[in-house]
Amino acid sequence: MFSNPWIYLALLAMVIIGVLAAVAVKLLRQLKQQTLEQEQQKAAQQQALQQHDKKIIASVIIIVRAMKEEQCDFAEGCWRLSVLLDSLKLSQDLNLQFPAVFKFYEGIKHMPILAERKKLDKRTRMKLDLERMKLEAELAEDIRRDIGLLHQYANERNSN
Repeated sequence: MFSNPWIYLALLAMVIIGVLAAVAVKLLRQLKQQTLEQEQQKAAQQQALQQHDKKIIASVIIIVRAMKEEQCDFAEGCWRLSVLLDSLKLSQDLNLQFPAVFKFYEGIKHMPILAERKKLDKRTRMKLDLERMKLEAELAEDIRRDIGLLHQYANERNSN
């Protein structure tokens, strides 16, 4: 029936082109599905980060209020705030926005607390207390300013 070899080659070429087109369509569908899954994973991760940060910001607000009302001293407050602010996932350079809080923390973070502090002799404890009080007196005004700004920042973040 078909004696010309070119006809067979043309049919074979059409079959090959059809198979390649089907493979290309399948790969494009897979790529579209993978892209969609990646976008969903990214959105879920972003939401998880926002939830994490929302909890941290709520804690920051509580600590800042306590510091403003003098229910929490600067040493404990700055220590807690520095750790919390460092754990925020969606914020950067907070140590530049609130330098006094972080500077005070850097100045006291080497000091032992709780059971470790109780193990120290009285003279060492008094020496560390004096060091902390000097640093606190030096930074008190800047810490108060940072606390006010931090309260405003946390309230804005909380309302978003």
